Amino acid sequence: MAHQVKLAAEQLRVLRGGREVLSGVSFEVAGGEVYGLLGGNGAGKSTTLSTFLGFLPVSGGRVIIVNTRDVGSDVAAARRAMAYLPEAAAMYEHLDARENLQYFLRLAGVVRGESEIDAALDRVSLAGDARGLKLRGYSKGMRQKVAIALAILRDTNILLLDEPTSGLDPTAIDEFHDLVRGLADAGKAILMVTHDVYGACQVADRIGLLRGGKLVDQFAAPAGGRIQTETVHRAFSAKTNP
Repeated sequence: MAHQVKLAAEQLRVLRGGREVLSGVSFEVAGGEVYGLLGGNGAGKSTTLSTFLGFLPVSGGRVIIVNTRDVGSDVAAARRAMAYLPEAAAMYEHLDARENLQYFLRLAGVVRGESEIDAALDRVSLAGDARGLKLRGYSKGMRQKVAIALAILRDTNILLLDEPTSGLDPTAIDEFHDLVRGLADAGKAILMVTHDVYGACQVADRIGLLRGGKLVDQFAAPAGGRIQTETVHRAFSAKTNP
């Protein structure tokens, strides 16, 4: 049974400073799917993400959240439907994991009990003895787990991930990919922007390759398998090193 499309770009164009930084980009992400938007520096990945979040105006085409809602027509509603994980999640250093989650949930108007918060922290495998520690002593991998727990507790159908494994060690990267895969398998639609070819191939169902603001290639994982890293790496290298 096919999953419903949760977010999509349709012939997306963005102008910044008189220069076209996105040129007719189109893709969609369904529930139960991880879509990796892959590209080098300046390819347009973060710009694409910013249009979904309503941070940048669209010059042409449109970005859609949950079937037919155009982000430009109702930014607040679109943001409520999504959870966003930046490269460096901003949280309060003087609060512990539970306190941070309670604070940000209140800001989002979401009420969750202590047992639900602990269940989310269990799901992201944050050690029990770390939950009462101030975040100033957390590694980046631990912070990412808290941020993902927040996304779980907000219970949105869509997750936007911006270079989520940058700076993580290999073990933390594998744990993060397993977590993201589990969320997708539970029905979430996940858009992950990254420059990491290997990581994208490990976790994504489909990959779109951006270069110079254009979607120049797309790759799909075979049934029960993964996208071939060598294939994507060759395309990435050819496109970014003419």
